[in-house]
Amino acid sequence: MAKPMIETRNLYYNYKNPDGSETSALKNINLKINKGEFVAIIGHNGSGKSTLAKHFNALLLPTKGDVFIKGINTREIDRVWEIRQKAGMVFQNPDNQLVATVVEEDVAFGPENLGIEPQKIRERVKEALKIVGMEEYARHAPHLLSGGQKQRVAIAGIIAMRPECIILDEPTAMLDPSGRREVLNTIKKLNGEEGITVVNITHFMEEAVEADRVIVMEAGKIIMDDKPIEVFSRVKELKELGLDVPQVTELAYNLYSKGFNINPRLLTVEEMVMEL
Repeated sequence: MAKPMIETRNLYYNYKNPDGSETSALKNINLKINKGEFVAIIGHNGSGKSTLAKHFNALLLPTKGDVFIKGINTREIDRVWEIRQKAGMVFQNPDNQLVATVVEEDVAFGPENLGIEPQKIRERVKEALKIVGMEEYARHAPHLLSGGQKQRVAIAGIIAMRPECIILDEPTAMLDPSGRREVLNTIKKLNGEEGITVVNITHFMEEAVEADRVIVMEAGKIIMDDKPIEVFSRVKELKELGLDVPQVTELAYNLYSKGFNINPRLLTVEEMVMEL
């Protein structure tokens, strides 16, 4: 049986405070994410979702318990480089990930550090830029691009390293709606066409709807883990946690609550149009 792409077993993580005390950020997380899955993780600020994401790339190591990336325990310090080749990470601010003055040089940075031969690097850079729809910007300066374009270049830089999994930590938080759509379309393409496992940490519910599976975190624990339709139909519970639901879902829920003959389990505008 194939190993899960990501597995956590009894994962606990405590942050150390300046006064020497500790704050518990993750509590007994048991989770499996299989190859090819598209998983969204949601939760309000401080719920632990970004802390969990950093464990998937060995940026953080468990205080207690274990994290496995395709069977490799992240505690194996001598295999961290191998782990990061399997699981690449994209952060919130693309400016923090862009290191070169020309787009194609930026995308080449990762493969160069892997010691890949120049001809293969050129091929990977070209392919990665094509996948994210940025090939025509290969010779442009990254700082002149829009936010969405910069984030797509940052994603291309990860793709060029050929990871099997990409973890995105609120990659659209700093973008306008069109930039968010660009990045989400890129993420869906990576998952659907390239077969890359995707973990998207987001606070945009419309993004979470696109995933195969939604994980909801609260106070360092996983409190829901199911298909989007199952998670977002629990409108009252999500609201009590201070989380939004997709606008269409909220509208359908409110109409249903007021006695209208409408399916309360709707996620998209298209589904609402069909229902009406």
